Amino acid sequence: MTLAASAGLNAYIPLLGLGLLSRFTELVQLPAAWAWLENEWALGVLGVLLLVEVLVDKFPALDSVNDVLQTVVRPASGGIVFSAGSSSDTFAVTDPAEFIASADVWPFLIGVLIALVPHVLKAVARPVINTLTAGAGAAVSSTLEDLGALVLTVLAIVVPVLALALLVAVLVVLIRRLRRALAERAARRAGGLAG
Repeated sequence: MTLAASAGLNAYIPLLGLGLLSRFTELVQLPAAWAWLENEWALGVLGVLLLVEVLVDKFPALDSVNDVLQTVVRPASGGIVFSAGSSSDTFAVTDPAEFIASADVWPFLIGVLIALVPHVLKAVARPVINTLTAGAGAAVSSTLEDLGALVLTVLAIVVPVLALALLVAVLVVLIRRLRRALAERAARRAGGLAG
C-alpha cells in the first residue's frame, strides 16, 4: 500500500527503487513476471523519466501541466508496484470477462486507486500553493513530495509497518494543509470582494 501511495507523489521513485533493490540487493525479490523492472534498459528509462519529473515539477504552471499528464502515469505506477509487491503475475487478456474475473487484475486496480488519492491531493493543492506563494512554493512542495516518496519507498521495503504509519501521518498533514490553503484562498477572495 505504501509503495502505491508513494507512486501517487512521484511515479518513478517506487518503480526505480523496486528495480534497483531487486537487481543489486537481497531486500527485494521480484516475481518472475515483474523482473523486467530490474532490467538495465527499464532502469535507465525510469532514471531519465525521474530526472524529467523532478525538474519539471519545480516550476509553477509546468507542475500543474505535469500533474495533468501524470494523472495516468502515477496511478498506473501505483498499480504496478502494488501488483509486484503482492506477487501477482502479468497476464494476457483475450476476453474482457476473463480480465475482470482474473485474480491478477485486482492488485493492480487496488494499487491504481491507492496512488490516485495522493496524486489528486497533490494536483489540487499545487495550484493553490503556487497562487498563495506567488510560485515560490512549487520547488519547496515538489522537493518535499519527492523526499516523501523516497522515504516511503525505502521504509515500505525495510520496515513496512512504520511506512504505513508514516503514510497515514503524511496524508493527515496533506489534508490539513490543503484545507488551510483553501480557507486562506477563500478569505482572500472574500476580502477582495468586500473592498
